[in-house]
Amino acid sequence: MKRNPDSALNVMGKTTYVDDMPEGADMLHAAIVTSPSAHGRFARLDASAALAFAPGVRVIVAADVPGENQLSTSIPDEPMLSTGEWHYRGEVLALVLAPTRSIARKAAALVTIEGREDLPVVVDPREAYAKGAVIMTPRTQRSGDPEAAYGMCDVVVSGRVESGGQEHVYLETQGAIAYPDDSGGVRVLSGTQSPSGVQAIVARILGVPMNLVEVETRRLGGAFGGKEDQASGWAALASLGAVRTGLPVKLYLNRRDDMASTGKRHPYSSDFKIGLKKDGTILAFEADYYQNAGAATDLSPAIIPRTMFHAAGAYHIPNVRATGIMCRTNLVPFTAFRGFGGPQGIFVIECAIDKAARALGMDPAEIQRKNLLSEGDVSHYGMSMDDARAKETFALCMDKARWPELRAGIAAFNAENKAYKRGAAVLPLCFGISFTKIMLNQGGALVHVYNDGSVSVSTGAIEMGQGVGRKIAIVVSRTLGAPLSSVRVESTRTTTVANTVATAASSGADINAMAAQVACIELKKRLVAIAAETLGAEPGSVGIVDGTVTVDGKPSAELSFARLATAAYERRIDLSAHGFYATPGLHYDMKAEHGTPFLYHVYGCAVVTATLDVVRGSYRFDDAFIVHDIAESIDPLVDMGQVEGAFAQGLGWSCLEELKFDASGRLLSDTLSTYKLPDAHFMPRMDVDFFTRPNPKVVANSKAVGEPPLMYGIAGYFAVLDALKAARPDAPSFYDLPMTPEKAMLFLTGDLDGALGREPGR
Repeated sequence: MKRNPDSALNVMGKTTYVDDMPEGADMLHAAIVTSPSAHGRFARLDASAALAFAPGVRVIVAADVPGENQLSTSIPDEPMLSTGEWHYRGEVLALVLAPTRSIARKAAALVTIEGREDLPVVVDPREAYAKGAVIMTPRTQRSGDPEAAYGMCDVVVSGRVESGGQEHVYLETQGAIAYPDDSGGVRVLSGTQSPSGVQAIVARILGVPMNLVEVETRRLGGAFGGKEDQASGWAALASLGAVRTGLPVKLYLNRRDDMASTGKRHPYSSDFKIGLKKDGTILAFEADYYQNAGAATDLSPAIIPRTMFHAAGAYHIPNVRATGIMCRTNLVPFTAFRGFGGPQGIFVIECAIDKAARALGMDPAEIQRKNLLSEGDVSHYGMSMDDARAKETFALCMDKARWPELRAGIAAFNAENKAYKRGAAVLPLCFGISFTKIMLNQGGALVHVYNDGSVSVSTGAIEMGQGVGRKIAIVVSRTLGAPLSSVRVESTRTTTVANTVATAASSGADINAMAAQVACIELKKRLVAIAAETLGAEPGSVGIVDGTVTVDGKPSAELSFARLATAAYERRIDLSAHGFYATPGLHYDMKAEHGTPFLYHVYGCAVVTATLDVVRGSYRFDDAFIVHDIAESIDPLVDMGQVEGAFAQGLGWSCLEELKFDASGRLLSDTLSTYKLPDAHFMPRMDVDFFTRPNPKVVANSKAVGEPPLMYGIAGYFAVLDALKAARPDAPSFYDLPMTPEKAMLFLTGDLDGALGREPGR
C-alpha cells in the first residue's frame, strides 16, 4: 500500500497549518487580555495606554459584540468576553489588535483593570458540591439492587479515588484567521475539530445567519479533544475583530497562553463500594463521581455520562449504581480529551478490584478474569453486549505475556532483591463507540469524479494526525474501484458539506467514511452501467478494481477507470454524488437511564510490567503486551500508530503528567518545562497484536481505534503500585493518579497520607 502523502509532508516539515498561512500587508494580529485571578469582578477596563502605544492598535471588549456574547452550547454560562466578573484565571477580558503580533502583545499588557475586587475561590469539586455549586442535576445509572446484594457478599470494601487532569499539548496551539466578507459575514480558517460548531458560534457572536459564515479546516497539528468545542472562542474572537475593523485578523496563542486559558481533561474525585463472593465473583458495585467541571459547562454534560457508561469497565456486574455530579469550580472550563470521561470511570472500577483483591488475598487478574463480559450480557445501562470479545482478548493477552511465568519470575526477583522490586498489572478493555448524544451520529460526504478519472472527496472529517483522511481515501478507492493515487481528500468546508459533527468520539472514520461510501456506491452504479453498455456486457458481470474495468473478473484492455470517467462525461452522466450516513439502532431514555447508546464496543487487554527503585522512588516500565480488537483494519500502519500513541498518552496520564493548580486557582504546570510528557526513555518495550474478527456494523468491517487504547495506560499505574506493595506489603494501597515518582517515594517512606491531606489508609 502506498504511503500517506501527508506523512511525507510532515517528515519534510512542509505541512501547512494555520500559522503557516501567508499574511497580507493589511492583516491585523490579535493578543488577549486575561483575568489575573481565579475569581473577581471589575468596574471597567482602561485601554488608553494600549491605544496610545502604537498606530493601528485597537481594543475590543464585550460591548463591541453585535450578537450574543456567549460560547456555551448548553447552559449560557460562558461569555466570550467577560462582562464585569471573571470566574477563572485566564478568562478573556479583551482582545487587542495591532499590525504585528509583538505590538499586539505589548499593547495588551498595557490594558489595566479598574475597580478590581477579588472574590472567594473554589478549586476542589467536593467543596463545590458541599456549597451547592453543581451544574445541572446529578445523573444516576442503576441496575439491580446493590444495597441488597451487599448482604450476600463475603467481602465488601470501599475507598476514595483521585484522578488528575491532563493537558492536551497538541503541537499546534489554538488559532484562527478571519477574513471579512462584503456580505457582512466572514470566512474563517480555524484550527478546529468541528467546523460546523465554529460556524454556529461565530454566527451567534456576529448576529448573522450561518450561511454568512464559512469555516475551513485543512488539517490540525493535533487536538485530542481540545479543539472540539474550545476552538470556537478563538475563531469567534478573530471573526469579531475582522468584522469590527474590516481587515483580516489572525489570532494564534503561544504555548503559555494556550495552557493558561484552555480546558484540559477533567479531574475527578470519586468514592466506590464493591461487594464480592469469596471466589472473586463481583455481586455489587457503586460509585459517586465528583467531576471538576471548572467554571463553565462546556462539554461536561456529555462527558459525565460516558464516565458512568464505563463504570463497570469490562465486567458483568449484576448490581450497579453509578452517580455523576458536575461540580462548578474556579478553574478553566475542563473539556473533551481522548476517552471523554471513560478513563476516569475505568480507573475507579480497577481501583475497587485492586482493593477487593487484597482483602481476599487474590491476584487482581483472577478477579478480572472471573468477571469479564460474555456474549449476551446486559450492561448496567440496559444494552445487550452482543459480540463481546473481552474473554478472548484477555486470554490471548495473558498467553502473550505468559502470565503464570511472569508472576513467578517477579516473585523470585522480589524475594532476591531489596533495592529493586518488580510489579505487573492487567487492564481488560471494553469501550463504547458512538456519540452518546444521539443527534451527533450523522455525517455527509460529497464525491466528484472528474472526467480524467481523478476523484475528489469532501466530508466532515478533520485530519489531525490520526489518519482519518487516509482511511476515507482507501474506502473511496475500494468502493469506486479508482486507484488510490487518484483520490484526493479535500479540506473540510462548511460550504461543501453542511451540518457536520465534530471529528471526535473515535467516530471520524466510522461516520465519514461510511457517508463517502454511500456516495461512491451511487457513482459506481452509474459507471458500471456505462461500462456494461460500452463493452456489451451485463451490468452484473462488470466490476471496477484498482483502476481497471473487469468483465467476469477478467481485465478489459479497452476500458480503464479514467477512460470510463471520460465516457460517462461525454454521455452527460452526473459524476458527482452526495452521501449521508446516520448511525442506526441508537436509542437512550435519559429518564430511565437505559438504552443502547453505542453501536458497538471495542475490546482488548494490556499487561504492563515495571521495576521500582526502592531507594530513590523512581521506576521504569519494562514491557507492555497488548491485544487490541481492531476487527479488519482499513490501514494497519495507521491503526498500529494509533494504538501505540494512545497507550503512550494513557501511560502519561496515569503515571507522569501532573496537572497542578494551587489553592488560588493558578496553574503551576503552565509550560513544557513544568509539565512533564512521556518520551522514548519513559516508554516500555511494546508488543502489540490485533484481534481481527470482522465487525459488520461499520464500514469495511473495521473498528474505531482513536480512544480505546488510551485505557491500556492505566495498567501502568497498577504495575507500579504492585511493585510498591512488594516493598511495603502491609501498607494500604492508595489511588491517586498520576503515579508520580514523588508519590511513590512518599509511599515508601510512609508519608503519603499526610502529603495528600488524607487520613491514614483512606
